[in-house]
Amino acid sequence: MCLQVLTPAQPWLSPGDTAWQLTAATLVGLMSIPGLAVLYSGLMKKKWSVNSMMMTFYAFAVVLVVWCFWGYSMGFGDPLKLGPGILSGIVGIPRAILTPLAEQGRAFVPLVAGGIPGLKFPGSAMILFQFVFAAITPCLLAGAVFGRMSFKAWALFVPLWATFVYSINAFMMWGGGWLAHLGAVDYSGGYVIHVAAAVSGFVAAAMVGPRLARDRQENRPSNLAMAMIGAGILWLGWNGFNGGDPYFANQNAGLAILNTNLAAAAAMLTWLLADVLKTGKPQLVGSINGMIAGLVAITPAAGYVNGFGAFFIGVAAGVIPWLTLTYLGPAINRRVDDTLGVLHTHGVAGAVGGLMTGLLADGNVIQYFGGGKVSNVSVTGLFYGNPAQFVHQLVALIVIVCWDALATFLILKLVGLVTPLRMTERELETGDFAVHGETGTSDDPLPESEFVGDGRDVRVPAYAARPAPRSVGAAD
Repeated sequence: MCLQVLTPAQPWLSPGDTAWQLTAATLVGLMSIPGLAVLYSGLMKKKWSVNSMMMTFYAFAVVLVVWCFWGYSMGFGDPLKLGPGILSGIVGIPRAILTPLAEQGRAFVPLVAGGIPGLKFPGSAMILFQFVFAAITPCLLAGAVFGRMSFKAWALFVPLWATFVYSINAFMMWGGGWLAHLGAVDYSGGYVIHVAAAVSGFVAAAMVGPRLARDRQENRPSNLAMAMIGAGILWLGWNGFNGGDPYFANQNAGLAILNTNLAAAAAMLTWLLADVLKTGKPQLVGSINGMIAGLVAITPAAGYVNGFGAFFIGVAAGVIPWLTLTYLGPAINRRVDDTLGVLHTHGVAGAVGGLMTGLLADGNVIQYFGGGKVSNVSVTGLFYGNPAQFVHQLVALIVIVCWDALATFLILKLVGLVTPLRMTERELETGDFAVHGETGTSDDPLPESEFVGDGRDVRVPAYAARPAPRSVGAAD
């Protein structure tokens, strides 16, 4: 008697690798919502608490739609042949990836399939994992333009930016594009995510213009407890950020996670020491900045360097961005108002990490193991005998900076033809309530302009004076 046997998955699927990839994706997603949302809410002054959260929330949602319908294939699909040479390695062919075959079939990236082991999870896991990286990047960019960018302009800008900046960056570095063929590496997004967010955020900040002078002068964080919660979610979420990028639950994933935490700790402590030496006080906001800088700097290197390299990258991330923020930041901000210092904690830190990868990448740190005539896959930097790697890293940095700055400028010019980039004066003065009709907490005071009379000599908030909607089936 022959019994038919059902199996839960195809033979190529690894439950462990699939579970880890989905877990890593969830950890990275939590870094955006609620991680960045509550971090921003706590760091911004109270009048911009809702706006900073809403800009993050919207970006996360709209990027998912872009990613499923055309963004993923532009970053990780078949190349779009725009011409000879470099032009055929810039971007993938845009198409939706929502068919049963795309979602349930075996994940693969066409141009890198021969350089890594066959992936052992479905396409849906890969799409989700890469989405959370695409989503967090404009969320980071937002930190440069809080407190004055129109939400309507932001709503148009994000999907355009995800399409024409992020997807192209991803293809060039991770999708087998021309920077990857050149030999440049970016383990988890020091260039593709953090430098990109910083450069684009800086251009956007310059084009939108500064916050109100009063907001710039009186910009104390509204809730440091909220900021600390967000920072903690970021730190631990980064285990998925860097630990998921080998695409396997393997030795390199464990090494990358340990390196990530070591670099974060080293950078935080270094930044804290610098603050104490300068101000005499251990500052929480400074410590959060140091932690973030360390996490950003180790991101391009996490699976390529040994533990000593990770520690040195962390120390450098605690020193160099601190110096630029402390001594160059005030002069830069007089010209371009980068609200939360994204240029320093993400741009400078990401560049430091990417370039130090070219110095400290250890060829004995194995990403994938070979066998027979197939060599191990690893990266070797200048200090281990390969000076070309540093050159590749420098070229990739220049390309990402130049393309992202130009593309962001053009996108914002286009958006500006449709709607103003900047909030109205009333919105700038009032903040959350004027933009969203909400405040961060119920006890937040409303400005005078938001009160109206209700006919009984009693002044009430404008929203309370509006007629309440009638319930379905109410009697006439």
